[in-house]
Amino acid sequence: MIDLKKDVKYVKGVGPNRVQLLNKLGIFTLEDLITYYPREYEDRSKPKSLLECVDGEEALVEVIAISKMVESKFSKKTMQRLMVRDNSGSAEATWFNQSYLKTKFRIGKKYRMYGKVERKYGKIVIASPVFDEYGSTKNTGRIIPIYPLTYQLSQNTLRKIIENAMAEVYGNLPETLPQYVIKTNRLLGINEAIKTIHFPQELDDFKIARKRLVFEELLITQLALMSLKNKDILEEKGIMFSSEYKIEEFVKRFPFQLTNAQLRVLKEIEKDMEKEKMMNRLLQGDVGSGKTAVAMSAAYKAVKSGYQAAIMAPTAILATQHLENFDKMLTELGIKSALLISGITKKKKEEILSNLKDGKIDILIGTHALLEDNVEFKNLGLVVTDEQHRFGVRQRNKIAQKGSNGQNPDVLVMSATPIPRTLALILYGDLDISIIDELPPNRKKIETFAVTKRMQERVDNFIEKQIKEGRQAYIVCPLVEESEESDLKSVTELAKKYQTEIFPQYRVAYLHGKMKAKEKDEIMLQFKNHEIDILISTTVIEVGVDVPNSNIMVIEDAQRFGLAQLHQLRGRVGRGEYQSYCILKYEGNGENIRKRMKVMCDTNDGFKISEKDLELRGSGDFFGTMQHGLPEFKIANLFEDMPILQQVQQVAQNILSKDTKLENEENKELAYIVNKKMLEGKDVIVMHPLPRIDEIATDLDNTKHNKYFNQAFNAVPVRMAILKTLIKNNPKWNHIE
Repeated sequence: MIDLKKDVKYVKGVGPNRVQLLNKLGIFTLEDLITYYPREYEDRSKPKSLLECVDGEEALVEVIAISKMVESKFSKKTMQRLMVRDNSGSAEATWFNQSYLKTKFRIGKKYRMYGKVERKYGKIVIASPVFDEYGSTKNTGRIIPIYPLTYQLSQNTLRKIIENAMAEVYGNLPETLPQYVIKTNRLLGINEAIKTIHFPQELDDFKIARKRLVFEELLITQLALMSLKNKDILEEKGIMFSSEYKIEEFVKRFPFQLTNAQLRVLKEIEKDMEKEKMMNRLLQGDVGSGKTAVAMSAAYKAVKSGYQAAIMAPTAILATQHLENFDKMLTELGIKSALLISGITKKKKEEILSNLKDGKIDILIGTHALLEDNVEFKNLGLVVTDEQHRFGVRQRNKIAQKGSNGQNPDVLVMSATPIPRTLALILYGDLDISIIDELPPNRKKIETFAVTKRMQERVDNFIEKQIKEGRQAYIVCPLVEESEESDLKSVTELAKKYQTEIFPQYRVAYLHGKMKAKEKDEIMLQFKNHEIDILISTTVIEVGVDVPNSNIMVIEDAQRFGLAQLHQLRGRVGRGEYQSYCILKYEGNGENIRKRMKVMCDTNDGFKISEKDLELRGSGDFFGTMQHGLPEFKIANLFEDMPILQQVQQVAQNILSKDTKLENEENKELAYIVNKKMLEGKDVIVMHPLPRIDEIATDLDNTKHNKYFNQAFNAVPVRMAILKTLIKNNPKWNHIE
């Protein structure tokens, strides 16, 4: 059986220097090597005549050398030129700094050349072509894979190493998918798929191979996530909240009408809360869609059923805002809320913790302070985390573990970052998903304009006009400090310019992530109380307090942000009765930049924006600034492969409906891979008394999860110490050393 975990240094063609270069690419094992997929392909299989070649195209030509190579010197460079011809005409092949090529060509010999064909100065020039002697297929005459590279590692070298690896493994790779999955979904076997993805005979071949590999990658991820969910369903019993207290009765108390989307989501949540199974639900809604009202309604039901609720927000000022909103609606119903943040006095904190433990506080609202060990609830029934992307899974779980009497509280996580539903199923596959896809009817559209920096004066005039009318403005910068590699203005420099040059008559302040939390909260509070007219900030205001009087958002260097983040920032305005505006200042004339700016100007729909962002930037960049814990995909692209993802989700559901724990013989290999996937990124340790038989897979040996070798090693002195203690304490044995 092939050892896929074998160090890459043992692959033919890999010496010490190449090992280091491969390691830079994340290639450490034979498996890493064969799953290092091409980023694109060049079709070097179909030759053209010189006359047929279009100016500027990459093409394959079959030519005869008709001259010796001539070398010319230009300062520190050398240029090599070779005259060639075919039946349609002649051309000049050129290279730079490749003197060794003088010995590679002979007059009258036929060659294949692939490169850019250009028409210059009345002649045809082939720039820096790769070539073979006619009949060879090393560089031409076939479909050539192109790989992502690191410095000092060439395409030819990497291709040859992968060819050597494929010669070693082809036909010996164990099939990872059950035959019934392969057959019903018309997929290639693993050996053919891996071979074809690297070396397709025709361009269409790689699509079939790619589908198989994408299908497997997404299926394993989905099965792992669905298995986690199934485990929760089977093992995690929750609280059956009373059906006597209906959320719809509480909803009538709001001074505004809830949207149909809010009402639909509340029904989903109430249904969950009245089940014995623990609720584990993601509430996703655009900025301003009314998630807080939903969370408050759920907390009401929990408290009326005799339980406590915890609301965790990412910032102290947002937590404070939640408290104000909750008190307005719940105090008159006899429901007591309290605030726990790091800035409160020791005496006040002790009082809160005491009342919480005694059950005198119904709803505790706070920041990370809620996670502290001394925070004890009398009867915690519901946990809500706001702005989910700011909290890790570990934090979410820690507060959920504060349930009393072995009870698991229901968990509701909220996110204002719109993600297409199918993606949400990947990101939060262990959660049920509710989406508020409707904004309140009275919500005014934020007028958005994309302008170049040449229009700075007009932007400043517009800001001044709004401030004179009593409004406030945000100005957002991407950086805190000036960088040598960037011409972006820092927050501090821009603030100074506005304070001293542009608007010395107005109150200007700045905010950035390097400030202490207390200082940031104070500034935001001043802005909320209209003690500041213009707030210049980094993206730390992305998750912030509502300032209804602020109606202008100016985003500097908007081309540096993803659309999803621009939309999140824009959502800081438009919270009040006034018409709000977002001005996107950008640089660059690229088509992609113009498309992105147009999307922002055309729509305020966060879900449409996120889909477009995903399309334009790809899944890697889309999630680059967010800690969603998106699985690392080697080949799948979440936008391009959406149809496969939808197919995979159905297949995964079918598999688990028949074999919940993947125990059937036909799913044995699948279960093994899924369990490995579930270990990824987790702080799991595997211990074993050793020696093992077949309880532990050998490929765990070289992972961070392995603790059994250390355990066995440490066990020897531990056993000796125990024996020595026993002997010393036993009069019959104390003569033994």
